[in-house]
Amino acid sequence: MIRVLVADDQPLVRAGIVASIGAQPDLEVVAEAGNGVDAVRETARQSPDVVLMDIRMPQLDGIDATREILELRGGTRVLVLTTFDADEYMFGALRAGASGFLVKDASVDELAAAIRAVHRGDAVLAPSTTGRLLALMLPAMPDPRRRAAAEAALTGRELEIVRLVASGLGNAEVARAVHLAEATVKTHIGHVLTKLALRDRVQIAIWAYRNGLAPDQ
Repeated sequence: MIRVLVADDQPLVRAGIVASIGAQPDLEVVAEAGNGVDAVRETARQSPDVVLMDIRMPQLDGIDATREILELRGGTRVLVLTTFDADEYMFGALRAGASGFLVKDASVDELAAAIRAVHRGDAVLAPSTTGRLLALMLPAMPDPRRRAAAEAALTGRELEIVRLVASGLGNAEVARAVHLAEATVKTHIGHVLTKLALRDRVQIAIWAYRNGLAPDQ
């Protein structure tokens, strides 16, 4: 079972999310929170695998709560679920270390799939935000010296996998593309995260774009 904490300051909305998650055979809600302070406290108490985090909450907003949760318990994944599909919220969530960003008009199946994805270490971005994220990053041409330094930090195989991750492929798809076992791909990704001091696949993709190593650059 994937253990989930739901943080949302609107009781009716939270109840609906809890009911939707509870209907999934492999998901279990272990705690609820109505504000960011409670979300941090309940994470410390319950050690959930995934926290569904609203952005606008009293006492402590979702972005600051995400940052505190990940400092407290690095193994927990945070999936931001918000009504507000705005760039400042998306970038704020990603900078805080969230593994995904989803808007509340997502279907129950999309929400469940997103929880499973971040739990296994994948990144999730709402379709409406992905295009804007790429549009903002593509025009930024990095310094060639910076690219050379970035390439020198990784092996050839690791660079190949980074480019595939940045293109949006999951572990199984990467494994097929490079003719490796999925477990081997996961090991390479782990090495990349350690070498670059990154948290997850979202940060790998951002790093690739910033350093001119994405597929289209």
